[in-house]
Amino acid sequence: MLEKGILGELNHFPSTGNPYDFNTSLFFTSLGSFIMGLIMGIFEILFISKLFDKRPFGQKIFFKTIIYLASICLFLILLTPIMNSYRLNVSLLDTEVIQTMLSFFYNFAFWSIVLYIATIMGITLFISEISENIGQGVLKNFFIGKYHTPRVEKRIFMFLDMKSSTTIAEKLGHLKYYQLLNDYYDDLTKAILETSGEIYQYVGDEVVVSWLIDKGLNNSNCLNCFFLSEEILKKRSESYFIKYNVVPRFKAGFHLGSITTGEIGVIKKEIIFTGDVLNTTARIQGKCNEHRVDILISEDLKIQLLSDYPYTYREIGSC
Repeated sequence: MLEKGILGELNHFPSTGNPYDFNTSLFFTSLGSFIMGLIMGIFEILFISKLFDKRPFGQKIFFKTIIYLASICLFLILLTPIMNSYRLNVSLLDTEVIQTMLSFFYNFAFWSIVLYIATIMGITLFISEISENIGQGVLKNFFIGKYHTPRVEKRIFMFLDMKSSTTIAEKLGHLKYYQLLNDYYDDLTKAILETSGEIYQYVGDEVVVSWLIDKGLNNSNCLNCFFLSEEILKKRSESYFIKYNVVPRFKAGFHLGSITTGEIGVIKKEIIFTGDVLNTTARIQGKCNEHRVDILISEDLKIQLLSDYPYTYREIGSC
């Protein structure tokens, strides 16, 4: 679209003399970008994000920009001869196709595109990493002003607390314990994301997760998050034992109810939740040790959950 706006009715690129027509450019660029985006998306999820997960913020943006930029240059190198072959109606290996490709790559036009893409990529990655650091959806909510005015929402909360954390911290020391917490939260996050949860805050060795009521009840996502977290830590137990000589375990309390949420603060703004539901959920989680169980949920939540959920409930009283 940018090319069309600049070139207007021209049928060639002024800088190189190569042929141009809007429909061909639109088709090949859209199809190629979709395929390239799909490939890079898979690589981002499976490899790139993990490769730079422990890198400082600035290094992460810099190296990711280089990788993406190199990939897009490769994409342009592959796409340009295919597009020119189609435009000229000749073989892909025809000398005219090769000549038009080389005239493009040796021209400032190519490097201006690379510079443009690098700038957009850097800005996009910066926004993406900032968003990831301050929490899922928080940046978007600040942008659209969703919580600029306080509003009432109905949410499900899970207070998930590591068992025997004080003993583990004394055993490992502060630095090693911090590394354990980092790995522990990283593993829990996989389950939280998979079950549409939102991390509200970390409080020492405790993580507070919330769901909008529909998302939390859908397929019993809130409870599935707990059991999926258990499953992930069980699979990683050997790794934890080798690295820390301990396998973290946790307990959790669940409740649902109405809360007031909105932006708060002047120098440092946050989106916070307030309401009795938070205090009640914390109390429910605190009862886990007393009743020697790993999970406790309120009756209010149990009533709302799917009746065919594949687990049984045992009533233990009130708190």
